[in-house]
Order: sequence, then structure tokens, then C-alpha cells
Amino acid sequence: MRAVVQRVSKATVSVEGQVVGQIGRGVVVLVGVAHGDAQEQAEWLARKVAGLRIFEDSAGKMNASLLDVGGAALVISQFTLYADARKGRRPSFTDAALPEAAEPLVADFAQVLRDEGVPVETGVFQAHMLVEIHNDGPVTILLER
Repeated sequence: MRAVVQRVSKATVSVEGQVVGQIGRGVVVLVGVAHGDAQEQAEWLARKVAGLRIFEDSAGKMNASLLDVGGAALVISQFTLYADARKGRRPSFTDAALPEAAEPLVADFAQVLRDEGVPVETGVFQAHMLVEIHNDGPVTILLER
């Protein structure tokens, strides 16, 4: 699994003109699932995101986690994180898991974040989404398990 974690001041996801998820301070997590990924990867990645120290503490250093600052997470499924564009100009997505394997793992990822104490909003799996991200910093971290 791969995740792009962006620290945000706020974020919104809409489907067909309707807001389906929104958060204030926190993180947007774009999650990609590969063939062979399992619940173990989803759990590890969610715990990593919850504890990732990318928020400033009282001294202005990146030393606080999402849990420390009471932030939320907006989780968006993103199969394109497994795009392979090494050959030609059209990316191949053969490394991305099939939807029936990916959807439950993205849901597991979101649930583990909730279990860790993070308020979570999500997009709609396989929908065309418009994601508005107010990247704070900007801070963007790539995680992989």
C-alpha cells in the first residue's frame, strides 16, 4: 500500500456536485492498494499516519501528531498511485489491485484510523471526485508498506 499524506488547513471532496466529505485541520490521505496487499498493510499504514509527527508543537517544530493536535483525516482511494509510466507516455495501472480487493482495504485503513481516535471522512470508491486540498506548509509525505 502507498499513501500520500498532505497536511491541510482544510479539505473537501465532492461527487457530482455534492460534498461527501470535509475536514478542517488535519491530513488528506490518498491511498493506493497494490496486488498482494492485505489487512496488515492497511493497519500498519493507518497507525503510521495517526502517529506521524508532521504538525508543529509549541516550539514551532514538527513534533506533534494528528492525534496530538486533534486533527481529522480525509481518506481518498487513489489507484493512480500505482501508475507505471516508465515506458511510453500512457501510464499502466497493472500494479494496482482490482477494485474488489482494494475497496475493503481502503475501508479497513479508514476504520483503523477511527479506532486510533482520528475523525475520518472519506470519498466515494470508484467515483469521479473533486478534491479541494488546502495544503498547509506545504507538507507532503509519501508512505509505503
